[in-house]
Amino acid sequence: MSKKLLLGIIIVLLITNIASLFFWNSGDNETVLSDEQTINTKEAMASVNGEEISYQDWMAKLRNKHGEKELKTMIDREVVRQLADEKGIEINEKVVEREISMIAAMQGIMTEEEYEAERESWRDDIIHRYQLEFLLTEDTDIPEEDIEQHYTIYQDQYDFTSSLQLSHIVVEDTDTAEKIIEELEYGASFDLLAREYSIDEETNTDGGYLGFIYTTSQFMPDGYVEAAAEMEENTYSEPFAAGQGVAIIYLHRALPSIEFTYEEIEPYVESELGLHELDQSLSADPLWNEMEIDWVYEK
Repeated sequence: MSKKLLLGIIIVLLITNIASLFFWNSGDNETVLSDEQTINTKEAMASVNGEEISYQDWMAKLRNKHGEKELKTMIDREVVRQLADEKGIEINEKVVEREISMIAAMQGIMTEEEYEAERESWRDDIIHRYQLEFLLTEDTDIPEEDIEQHYTIYQDQYDFTSSLQLSHIVVEDTDTAEKIIEELEYGASFDLLAREYSIDEETNTDGGYLGFIYTTSQFMPDGYVEAAAEMEENTYSEPFAAGQGVAIIYLHRALPSIEFTYEEIEPYVESELGLHELDQSLSADPLWNEMEIDWVYEK
């Protein structure tokens, strides 16, 4: 077996993340499957009416089905990273934060640990995507007047409007609201209390969840923005008058406004227009010709 082929097989084994395998210990034949579980590679992974599925068969199926795709993704990432470093392509932190906020605003309720873990993954993907776009369009020439015209028309789409992720409980009177506050202080679930007490029929079956709402939206209930301004994330408010009742809100997450000057966003508009002019997908394939790439699936 050639060294090239052997190295390729080892890489594929290591990157088959579909199985969530983090490392291999050949001494005791144990593989870590998750933080709580290890598996013995000498034992069957499953059995159906006595017919066993071995670790080797399982891994072979994963390698054959996903190995080439996963390895190519890793190579694409490394190609973009190296070329971006070589050409000094850095992504404006405000652009990254805007993209993270836009993704976050499409999510449901997440714990702080879940959010931070996802945030790092989002950040890597965002930087990779913009660096790839800049690399693909570096030789395109977009007239300045076209960039300015596009920005004038779509300027609002490049900014992010502050948003609040909220749940609420609406009741008829202050006495009921104070009773709910007492239960919350004793550790009761906001979600369950909303289902039990809230008179808002549109949200009570969802635990009072309103989702993300722009602070400037006409759908933001009166008084909610002002109440949330005095709160920290993952806390509930004191009762306050809202419409014909009394509300208690829970602030899951607050995303601040992010605005750009033309000078800040101009390179990104130019790159966007350049990619459209090229009429190609956002793929790293054209960049492979700029690198020396040797991989096990090379034809």
